[in-house]
Amino acid sequence: MAAPGPVHEALAALPLVDHHCHGAVTASLSFAQFESLITEGAAWPGVSPFDSPVGVAVRRHCAPLLDLPRHAPPADYLARRSALGWREVNRRFLTAAGAEMFCVDTGFAPHPLTTPAELAAAAGAAACEIVRLEQLAEAVAARGVDAGEYPAVLRNAAEEAVRRPGVVAVKSIAAYRTGFALDPERPADAEVTEAARHWLARGGRLTDPVLVRHLLWTAVDLGLPLQLHTGFGDADVTLHRADPALLTDWLHRTAGTIPVLLLHCWPYHRQAAYLATVFEQVYLDVGLALHYTGPSRCRAVLEEALEITPFRKLLYSSDAYGVAEFHHLGALCFRRGLADLLQDRVDADELSLADALRIAAWTGRDNARRLYGPPVSDPARDSSGRPTRKV
Repeated sequence: MAAPGPVHEALAALPLVDHHCHGAVTASLSFAQFESLITEGAAWPGVSPFDSPVGVAVRRHCAPLLDLPRHAPPADYLARRSALGWREVNRRFLTAAGAEMFCVDTGFAPHPLTTPAELAAAAGAAACEIVRLEQLAEAVAARGVDAGEYPAVLRNAAEEAVRRPGVVAVKSIAAYRTGFALDPERPADAEVTEAARHWLARGGRLTDPVLVRHLLWTAVDLGLPLQLHTGFGDADVTLHRADPALLTDWLHRTAGTIPVLLLHCWPYHRQAAYLATVFEQVYLDVGLALHYTGPSRCRAVLEEALEITPFRKLLYSSDAYGVAEFHHLGALCFRRGLADLLQDRVDADELSLADALRIAAWTGRDNARRLYGPPVSDPARDSSGRPTRKV
């Protein structure tokens, strides 16, 4: 670990842009409910998520923000959390994250969650919205549509959604629904209509490969940055199908169109780094993995991601969902891990201090602002709240 130095000071003071996260719960949580939200797996009998790297990190780094001693026992932690109430808990952790803007994916809400505006208010920051394409398609199907009209109706719904104030990007969870081993070509209208006919007849989640490809190409047509979940997730993802390297042929075909943001990436962050190196439109983050590996190992993940990644291609995200502890832990791990590795390079004379400070600012804030625009409160936005820049 690097001795604290000017890079640590700069990153500690830097207002971050969390370019991909979710809302925080707006309800009190039982012990079991809290445990279920601090794991991507399940709470198995005799196995507590508190007995994991992320559980230890919560007790070590979050307990003091609840006025508890470091390493407070789980029962004490949950009792204090309940006594403070969810509003105060959210305020404390969201403020501690030190973000100037949160880009919020609103497409996954099995729990009652803060809206982007509520998240921003609790944090004293700004927020924007990420539209999830699969949810949009399923909403179109739920309203009722003829298969022959599905492509046009979906396109209209998508265009309407991205015109909402504050929307800055779209997202796909193709990694969950089909994986990335898809035909890279744009599907013909007849293919989409036939696939829609079968899907609309059987109902359920959108898992048809043709329709998922259609969503990805719809994103290209919309012109906004596209976020793609890759790698690490819950048990609903088949991990080897979520390797972003499987997107290579599609990325060749979409070169020169929209920015493609590879989210999370671990354990495929090296493959993502390769893609960001050879494709102009590709960017990545290692969110989610940061707080799950914890402050003692997040540096290793960041270091591997930065082995070959151009410095203007790495962004910060927490992918925090449900518990506001993760908004805080993600930021803490990012600041500490990145500062340690950059300061060590400065101390070894492998990097100038000026370059290290520039890389820190790019990665923590400026790369995201360049892609999504400045915070909503910034005057460089039009009257709809959308950024006044072209990507």
